[in-house]
Amino acid sequence: MRFVSTRNSNNIINFSQAITNCVSDDGGLFVPANPENLKPWIYYLDETTSFASMAGSLTSAMINEEFSPIISEAIATRAFPFSPKLKQLDDSFYELDLYTGPTGSHKDFGISYLTACLEYTLLMQDKKATLIGVCNKSLSSSVAYAMRGKKRLKAVLLFEKGAMKGLSERDFIWNGGNIYPVEVDGSLRDCGVLVQKMFADKDLVKKYGLTLVNTMNIGRLLPQTFFYTYAFSRLKGKVFGDIFYALAPGNYSNLVAGLYAWRFSLPVNGFVTECTEQLTVDSSNRCHMIHTDGVFSSRAPSDPSSPSNLERMEEVFLANPGMIKGLVFPHPVSESERVIACKELFSRFGILADAETSGSYAALKKQFSVVGSQDSTVVLVVKDNPALNTDFAKRCCGQVPEIPANIQAVFQPVVPKKTILPNISEVKEVLKELDF
Repeated sequence: MRFVSTRNSNNIINFSQAITNCVSDDGGLFVPANPENLKPWIYYLDETTSFASMAGSLTSAMINEEFSPIISEAIATRAFPFSPKLKQLDDSFYELDLYTGPTGSHKDFGISYLTACLEYTLLMQDKKATLIGVCNKSLSSSVAYAMRGKKRLKAVLLFEKGAMKGLSERDFIWNGGNIYPVEVDGSLRDCGVLVQKMFADKDLVKKYGLTLVNTMNIGRLLPQTFFYTYAFSRLKGKVFGDIFYALAPGNYSNLVAGLYAWRFSLPVNGFVTECTEQLTVDSSNRCHMIHTDGVFSSRAPSDPSSPSNLERMEEVFLANPGMIKGLVFPHPVSESERVIACKELFSRFGILADAETSGSYAALKKQFSVVGSQDSTVVLVVKDNPALNTDFAKRCCGQVPEIPANIQAVFQPVVPKKTILPNISEVKEVLKELDF
């Protein structure tokens, strides 16, 4: 598989280049150059195939010019000692849990896969690289877990003032680990501006092998396509009608990954999600993307500190406008509808859901005319452990989700040993300490 920039289809690179140099000079995002027909591999998988084995097979099929089947299997085995979980809730309704990794977030899958691929690529190239991340919620814990044992990777993680948490001292560079946590004396936005300045300095990027841990890096996004293949492998022997997925829009990464899975020939009949400011419906209640003109080159460069994936969504939409209108089903959801949905998930299925999952279920209920045929099966995608965001469930249902030990660790505060001003010169001093 080759990859191209959304801003320049002539900018063609391979997977290793895309994950080590993930910020395109033209300001675009890297996307698959051509849809891969993975149908022979997809239909070979079944409910006895482990997630790691499935990921290894699909990696080999997609990146066979660079990774042999043996290497692909080794990467997937190292990346995925954990697996999603598909649970049946009633005759035609399932829940796909993506919070089964070490930190209770769907991010665990993408970050673990990215770091495993990077480690192998750097070994083959005899190079080193530095992952850069702006940390909020559980990102820092996901990165720390995925980085353990990596010899050619180091990570610089930026935290806004007073927000450092979820890390273990054993993972820090000064204790023999490969994580350098840095508190920035400022806001999350200040951290983002520092990342923008780092990647605008091409000499700095080259010198320290800077790459991103967020979904601007296609190596973080691509493994999210495996979620849908995994669900299909568990469903194909049980259901014989249409399969729909209900999911939160977020930054569009899971939705884009689902559309990539569809382009790779995965049988899927649609994705139900909440409307957003950019992804909405037209006068005929069909999917519509605001300001989708295809002239990406006239836009400001994509923000390396906070990617949206909206441009990737638009790229798929523009290539297949008719199909996407019949494949993506957004619906507006009010706050009261979200609350009602949360209460129903709890009363009917015993699920204490966060706001995003409740919104997905509310949108699903509003789109019943699309997905509610007798032979249809619906999968509700749950990204994160509800214990990561307890306030909404407590307000709606009067109960707090149980907080397991791994989630408690995510919230554990860390006393910073390095605090810098939001100044690029101070970031450069941090990079000098990485011993490149």
